[in-house]
Amino acid sequence: MTLYLTVKTLHILSAAVLFGTGAGIAFFMFRSYFSDDSGARLYAARNTVLADYLFTLPAAIFQPVSGVWLIHLAGYSWDSAWLVASYVLYLLIGLCWFPVIWIQIKLKQQLILANATQSPLPSDYRKLFHWWIALGIPAFISILIIFFLMVLKPL
Repeated sequence: MTLYLTVKTLHILSAAVLFGTGAGIAFFMFRSYFSDDSGARLYAARNTVLADYLFTLPAAIFQPVSGVWLIHLAGYSWDSAWLVASYVLYLLIGLCWFPVIWIQIKLKQQLILANATQSPLPSDYRKLFHWWIALGIPAFISILIIFFLMVLKPL
């Protein structure tokens, strides 16, 4: 296998980790929101934060590194429209993801406190969760568009 194919395979695998972890996190966090079981909510929040640290963060760091490497190896023009569109979308994903991380940690802390004290969740829990959803939607759509751009290179 050539160096290019090795890097491309690793790039695709890390993109799959980003997409898969994001989809899994979204599913479990969203489902837990509708649960009456505060322990289930806390379990989902704890594992969401953990999954972001263990899987999403390393893959998010590796993506641009391997992307730059692939551009260099393949000889693509750095300012090709499909690449520029991908850069912008990846930046948008990052701008959504950083506040999402903060929100997830805040939700987890609120759940820990509510569970420990057997008290209701604070009034801003719901608002924070809605922000989490609102930021996740454009990030999710953006990663789907990036997949399209990487496969078809249409622009």
